[in-house]
Amino acid sequence: MSLEVKDVSFAYPNGYVANENLHFTIEKGERVAIVGQNGAGKTTAVKLLNGLHKPTKGDVLVDGINTKDKTVAQISQYVGYVFQNPDDQIFNNTVKAELEYSFKHSKLTDEEINRRVERAAELTGIQQYMDMKPFDIPYSIRKFVTIAVFVALDTPYLILDEPTAGQDINGINRLAELMDILQGEGRSVITITHDMEFVADNFSRVIAMANKRIIADDSARNIFWNNDIVAESNISKPQIGELAEDIGSDNKILFRHELLEYLTRL
Repeated sequence: MSLEVKDVSFAYPNGYVANENLHFTIEKGERVAIVGQNGAGKTTAVKLLNGLHKPTKGDVLVDGINTKDKTVAQISQYVGYVFQNPDDQIFNNTVKAELEYSFKHSKLTDEEINRRVERAAELTGIQQYMDMKPFDIPYSIRKFVTIAVFVALDTPYLILDEPTAGQDINGINRLAELMDILQGEGRSVITITHDMEFVADNFSRVIAMANKRIIADDSARNIFWNNDIVAESNISKPQIGELAEDIGSDNKILFRHELLEYLTRL
C-alpha cells in the first residue's frame, strides 16, 4: 500500500514543463510536506497524485493502480485533494448535503453513510453548521467542510493545499489533532504549504522543490538546517531554528523545548 511517483515529468498543452523527473514514494500512514517557492512545481505535483494531471513521462501508481488507466473520479476514491480555496469545491445548499453528496452512487447503507458523516463532522468541529448554507459560515470553517468530505469518504491518501491559510491557532491545533487521528488509522496526509512552523511541528518528512524538481527529501530537521536547501527552495527556517542558529547552536534545534534545554545547559 503506497503512492509511487516513478520518474514523472509533466508538460501543459502549451508546452510549459511544470515538473521534471519526480521520483518518490509515500507509504501508508506517512505524513509528508512538500515545500518550495511559488512556481517550484508543488501544485502540479500533487495534482498528478490524484489524477487531475496525467504524467507526460513516467507513472503514478496509487496502491498499484496507474492513474493513466483511471478517471479522476475513480482515483479520487483513493486520493482526496482539498483545494486551498474551499469555494472552488463547495456547491451544495447545506453543509450536511455537501458531506453526503460524495456517497450519491455509493453502495453503503444509509446507516453507514450517516455514521461516517457524523464522525467526520465531529472530527472537524463542524457539527453546529450542518444545516447551514456553506457560504453563510466563516471561510476558516468552510475549509474544514471540504476536509470533512474526504474524512467521511475514508480516502487512504489526503492532500491538503495550504491548510493553515485563514486559520487561527484553534484551527491549526484542530488540523494537527485531525492529522494525528488519520495517521493513527493508517491514512497518509500530504500537504503543500508555505507555513514552515506548521511543517516543523507536524511533519517528520519534507520534500523540498525548486525549478520543477525535487532537490531534497529528508527529515524536517535535516531540511531546515541545510542552508543550501533552504536558500535554493526559497523557504524560511522556522523561528525557533532561526533563533537557535543566531545564538550559535549547531544542534539542529527546531522546537521550543529543545531551545530551552540548550539554553539551560549553557
